[in-house]
Amino acid sequence: MNESEFDKKATDTLLRIEQGIEESGADIDFEAAGGILTLEFANGTKIIVNKQGAARQIWVAAKSGGYHYGFVDGQWINDQGGGELMSELSRFIREQSDEEVNLG
Repeated sequence: MNESEFDKKATDTLLRIEQGIEESGADIDFEAAGGILTLEFANGTKIIVNKQGAARQIWVAAKSGGYHYGFVDGQWINDQGGGELMSELSRFIREQSDEEVNLG
């Protein structure tokens, strides 16, 4: 995948995350700027989701750790454990904020 294709896929994914959070009705504030999506929860903790163009990955920083996702067969897959981005991010949100958001 070239840089332009990566940027489009990653940007679309960040927008899907924002839309999923909005539609869930969960009490989560978020801000997107420069390829970085910051989710902030009522308890003051955050999850950061960002595009890493040089690595062609989406990186997630959560309370539980840092995770890297590459685009494989139409999905963003965790290169450390094989999990899919949207399902893992839904779990990270639930664990960190007790909010139910189904991004999958």
